Amino acid sequence: MAVERVGIVGAGTMGRGIAQICAVSGMDVVVSDVSRAQLDDARAAIEANYTRMVDRDRMSDQARSEAMARLTLEDNLEALAGVELVIEAATETPEVKTPLLEKIADACGADTVLASNTSSISLTRLAAAVRHPERVVGMHFFNPVPVMQLIEIVRALQTSDQTYRKACSVSERLNKTHVTVSDSPGFVVNRILVPMINEAILALAEGLATAEEIDVAMRLGANHPMGPLALADLIGLDVCLYVMETLHEEFGDSKYRPAPLLRRMVNARYLGRKTGRGFFVYER
Repeated sequence: MAVERVGIVGAGTMGRGIAQICAVSGMDVVVSDVSRAQLDDARAAIEANYTRMVDRDRMSDQARSEAMARLTLEDNLEALAGVELVIEAATETPEVKTPLLEKIADACGADTVLASNTSSISLTRLAAAVRHPERVVGMHFFNPVPVMQLIEIVRALQTSDQTYRKACSVSERLNKTHVTVSDSPGFVVNRILVPMINEAILALAEGLATAEEIDVAMRLGANHPMGPLALADLIGLDVCLYVMETLHEEFGDSKYRPAPLLRRMVNARYLGRKTGRGFFVYER
């Protein structure tokens, strides 16, 4: 049976992007966040994105109104009662995600699928923390969610076939392409991508070239649509650092050692686009 009502926990960049595409696809969407201000910002951002789509003739006024009407934004988890699938999109640390998933599980029915948008944390470990762990699955979206076409669907050791199939059906309804990934640190994309970004940061620290030159070299020499340092700024340097730390810890291989410059920039709160400064400077 198709999923008609979904919950999104976390109204930040990823959560609001997921909510935006779910509402457009015809699903009723409940967005939950502890911050009322964050929820208000999310609603305004989603409506502004819909308006841009209308202005570009990619969406009708009626479709915009219908999509906004499907959105409910609440500052409590109790609002998730009755949803068929919840996508958790909170801060990328196990200290946040693990207890949050426990609370989500308590707020929802035993049959509700619990999907995490984690980009690197073990789904098997997250599933072990909740009742009925067979309903836990990874649905790793990519930023910006409305644009990026991929979802990594990650099967925890406990994930049931029914849970997996439901995650796949939601991906298809969202007109995304999904790849099925085993539960391993970094999954596929970040396992390959973030060490490449880390290597670009090491090259910058060594003075091999400037940030601009490194990005130009990779855009024109490797046909990448975006240079690795600009991409790091888009992802968030704190997220890049966390992924590298996870890979380093889980595999115990020195090739995953985070670049010292990356750690220093995170300590300085130069996190990229979200703070206005990373390897490049951005207007906020």
